[in-house]
Amino acid sequence: MHKAGFVNIIGNPNVGKSTLMNAFVGEKLSIITSKAQTTRHRILGIVNGDDFQVVLSDTPGIIKPAYELQESMMDFVKSAFEDADLLIYMVEIGEKELKDEAFFNKIKKSSVPVLLLLNKIDTSSQEVLEEQIQLWKEKLPEVEIYPISALQNFNVKEVFNRIIELLPESPAFYPKDQLTDKPERFFVNETIREKILLNYKKEIPYAVEVETEEFFEEEKIIRIRSVIMVERDTQKGIIIGHKGAALKKVGMQAREDLEKFFGKQIHIELYVKVNKNWRSNANQLKRFGYNQK
Repeated sequence: MHKAGFVNIIGNPNVGKSTLMNAFVGEKLSIITSKAQTTRHRILGIVNGDDFQVVLSDTPGIIKPAYELQESMMDFVKSAFEDADLLIYMVEIGEKELKDEAFFNKIKKSSVPVLLLLNKIDTSSQEVLEEQIQLWKEKLPEVEIYPISALQNFNVKEVFNRIIELLPESPAFYPKDQLTDKPERFFVNETIREKILLNYKKEIPYAVEVETEEFFEEEKIIRIRSVIMVERDTQKGIIIGHKGAALKKVGMQAREDLEKFFGKQIHIELYVKVNKNWRSNANQLKRFGYNQK
């Protein structure tokens, strides 16, 4: 008997969805920072066993959209409800609801099993944890609740075992040696964007998109050329920094992570271009993989 299914992870920003996804897959597929809206796309991570295939989906954190890019991000969340065989609803200690009532109602009325994962319990007391479990039992009596710490890997294996139990019988959807549905260039772009999220403040990280124009893989080295898009000239200056120091730092940090990810030496060149108001431009969003309706 072989089991396979789509397990879609949803929740508010910063609840640890990407950390959980990476813990399940055993690879760093989703970028992780403490800033909201780190995940912009829907990213699949595939975990294979002899008799199962779990197709995990990390979606953007649920927000009330303020501009076109955020509308597109919420479309990725909506799609996660449509093809799920199992939903994981992640909350953290202290949360009481989703930022969007319509999404919360979809969870209440879900026709597929829902696991509610109460994350970051390593930051809480036993008393608060018990109160939180009781609160969520009253709000969502039909769901199974698991307290976890994705960061500390606490209870993650138990949740994964439960996922396998709940999967429907099905042949595999993807080849058994496949780890994700995204191409190499996507992970280059996301790694660079993660470093920008970590190194710059205020609006800068949210005004940035990365596009890899060249990816040449040789036997011992991968040569990469990527462009960092910003919305204004002032942002371009901030990204580059004094005598190019800030951009050089991003390139060095990205190179280190990419060498671990690909297991090869990396040569990376970074450039910065102004792409005015790309976040509100439907054509530009489509070019960057958003607005896929």
